[in-house]
Amino acid sequence: MKVLVVNAGSSSLKYQLFDTESEAVLAKGNCERIGIDGSRIIHKTSGKEEISRPADIPNHSVAMELVVEMLVDGDTGCIGSVDEIEAIGHRVVHGGPYFAESVLLTDEVLAVLEKCNSYAPLHTPAHIMGIKGCKAAMPEVPEVLVFDTAFHQTMEQKAYMYGVSYDMYEDYGIRRYGAHGTSHRYVSGEMINIMGGKAEGTKIITCHIGNGSSITAIKDGRCVDTSMGFTPLDGIMMGTRCGAIDPAIVPFIMDKKGFSPAEAETYLNKKCGLDGIGGVGSDSRDVERAMREGNERAKLAFDMLCYQIKKFIGSYSAAMGGLDAIVFTAGIGEHTPYIRENSLAGLEYLGVKLDKERNTFGHSNTPVKLSSDDSRVLVYMIPTNEELVIARDTAKIVSETK
Repeated sequence: MKVLVVNAGSSSLKYQLFDTESEAVLAKGNCERIGIDGSRIIHKTSGKEEISRPADIPNHSVAMELVVEMLVDGDTGCIGSVDEIEAIGHRVVHGGPYFAESVLLTDEVLAVLEKCNSYAPLHTPAHIMGIKGCKAAMPEVPEVLVFDTAFHQTMEQKAYMYGVSYDMYEDYGIRRYGAHGTSHRYVSGEMINIMGGKAEGTKIITCHIGNGSSITAIKDGRCVDTSMGFTPLDGIMMGTRCGAIDPAIVPFIMDKKGFSPAEAETYLNKKCGLDGIGGVGSDSRDVERAMREGNERAKLAFDMLCYQIKKFIGSYSAAMGGLDAIVFTAGIGEHTPYIRENSLAGLEYLGVKLDKERNTFGHSNTPVKLSSDDSRVLVYMIPTNEELVIARDTAKIVSETK
């Protein structure tokens, strides 16, 4: 089945066309600056040169029309007709309390998705624009929604509740939702396959470490806890996000700086984390370069991140009653040996032994074993592939409805 995977932002629309039988990516691209001056489409078909073209893209419907044109064009495309696209899968950041699994799009599902605006106001309206854009361009093609939060819906109430009054949960849905669930689901599944393919009895911690980061405890193949919370601001320190802090710091900062609630939220999301501590930007490569050059604040930023990752690994090991494997993934997790090594230092008591030579591997598109052969706990780097999960779910759901 040929499945078009769509990730719509407020001013962008990223896409990949999969052949789900071979799981090959036939083409991929991005419509940039939708509704903004200077918009363009960047498109790459497998085996052909990448194309970047200026284009007038006033909305997501026009963006999808351009995507279809690129896919069927004799020079740039990979299919003979739009009819070859049998399904569309959408990445959706937040399913709120409503969606615990991927679903086929219907009018009723779309109406419920609109209720998620308050949980992800920056993302949900953009997703809806992308969904409607696909419907306008390919009205007969079934669409499937795959939620970043769905994988975490297996948490018990004791794990996802906050210590605020219960009416806040009842009236406003305030609870832990998590994020990056599609990534955690993919890499934990790959780890389970490495361990023999049977989820039952496994205890895995997956560390999705990038500009946005989250850590998840997965027991028997199901999420039991995760570091991100009601919003993606919770958990460990990230590129520009502060992570978990004493909540009383927020009104204290607002008073000292004269911030409005919106300004405080922007500060905590955009001016903190690696950027705020290190002072050299949010890109981990810049932080590492500065650290190697002797910048003490940059080293502090990395050391804080490693320390926080280590604490989550320890606490999640306790929550699961043991540990079989640790997985690092995403931009920093896949490419920064210093973070992996220093996050695991001192965890020998858990049975974690890192092979430092293995940890310094170059770029790899396939899983790499990082633990020593005598380590009781397996440690792996596994490249994430959220788009493939979306394509698989979409193909499965659409096939079941035919």
